[in-house]
Amino acid sequence: MTATHVPGLPVIEDGQLISTNPATGEEAGRVPVADEKAVTAAVEQAREAAVWWQSRGWEGRKVRLLRWRTLLVERIEELAELARSESGKPINDGIVEVTAAVEHLDWAARNARRVLGPRRMRTRLLLAEHVGHLEYQPYGVVGVIGPWNYPIVTPIGPISGALAAGNAIVFKPSEYTPVVGQWLADSFAEIVPEQPVLRAVHGLGDVGGALCRSGVGKVSFTGSTATGKKVMAACAENLVPVVIEAGGKDALIVDADADVPAAAEAAVWGAMTNAGQTCIGIERVYAVEPVYDRFVQAVVEKAGKLRTGEEIGPITMPRQLEIIRDHIEDALARGGRAVLGGAEAVRAPYVAPTVLVDVPDDSSEIREETFGPTLTITRVRDAEEAIRKANDTPYGLGGSVFGKRDAVRIARRLRAGMVAVNGTLTFVGMGNLPFGGVGESGFGRIHGEDGLREFARPKAITVRRARSLLPAMTFERTPAQVRQIVKALRLLYGRRR
Repeated sequence: MTATHVPGLPVIEDGQLISTNPATGEEAGRVPVADEKAVTAAVEQAREAAVWWQSRGWEGRKVRLLRWRTLLVERIEELAELARSESGKPINDGIVEVTAAVEHLDWAARNARRVLGPRRMRTRLLLAEHVGHLEYQPYGVVGVIGPWNYPIVTPIGPISGALAAGNAIVFKPSEYTPVVGQWLADSFAEIVPEQPVLRAVHGLGDVGGALCRSGVGKVSFTGSTATGKKVMAACAENLVPVVIEAGGKDALIVDADADVPAAAEAAVWGAMTNAGQTCIGIERVYAVEPVYDRFVQAVVEKAGKLRTGEEIGPITMPRQLEIIRDHIEDALARGGRAVLGGAEAVRAPYVAPTVLVDVPDDSSEIREETFGPTLTITRVRDAEEAIRKANDTPYGLGGSVFGKRDAVRIARRLRAGMVAVNGTLTFVGMGNLPFGGVGESGFGRIHGEDGLREFARPKAITVRRARSLLPAMTFERTPAQVRQIVKALRLLYGRRR
């Protein structure tokens, strides 16, 4: 039986977490709330499951993960509809999200053995009689703490990498989207029913803290910078390593030779998709003088056609509405102008597309993560000024550049973990590229080869294969042998180039 609650606000009743649609308040589903004891029990069960899962070998895990991938494709509409009912996002956005998740799952399953499989390493002078071996061993149990804004693709990034590497997972979805998280765990259990290789635990922040302290081998967190720091502090108590994918204030640079209509279209998508609730969303644009006016006009025209309630879904977290309103009002109070939308655009639970110009660099709309469908466009003299302003932020997640001759050069100079050239957000769709940021956007990577290696410990093994010709690492070496070592060292490395 469904009930109506405060839109988007999770409620705990009778030991259950009730998830609601932020647009209507309609109940999306219920899941049991875990306490510290339940989290510890889930991790212990996952530890046993990890031994079994690792014993499946590379091929066995690959087969199961690809079957899970196929199940997601077969039930894509069901999962997208569930995301809509719980987060309010348009159904087509949910389908795109599942599509990206499938890409990452497929890539991790197919490439884990190549990236993490044991290999022989070339020897060096000091131990010429030895051969080296490198292998990657799973942590055992990995804790994944997921966000609400992309409850499918974002957690599947670390989950797919960790599973492919041979770990079991205890997954704590956001309290705003627990039903989607439970669906992911249940669907995996259909493919792997033998052991609880992927388990979900639910609740508020205390459950995430309990997971950090539960004895997991590693934690992967996606969420706000403030919460990421709390996760780090909890994990530091037991020196549990972490991957932190936190917030951003991503910038788009539009150079003088950019395709202006294409740049405007990409800017509107990058800023407004998912109602702007995207960690890699475009929140700032720096357009050079020759194209600035045309670019602003094109953005306003394209963004003004978006229909709030259809292409632009609701703001999932009710308290985020106040942050968005405060940022807009601060920008206007400091001399900024709204060429589309404005403070009146905030009408709970929606925010209509808002485009701001002439916003001072020290305003909250420029300095802080807004996480709504707003965009500032700043006029700059040239690309050098654009780069300087784009990099003037404590964040460093993603970014974009539109241009021709110098676009890649500009992209390389942006202080960000990922940059799209002549597109926005596109790097998230490539399963073979790492995803992550620098500064207050976090550290560590998911996706790609670097993402796979995050979830396995590198282990070095040396094996003696012959008698030592130049015995260095022994007390039985003679003065003559030491002289031979020095002679060999000078012969190999002593010549200046």
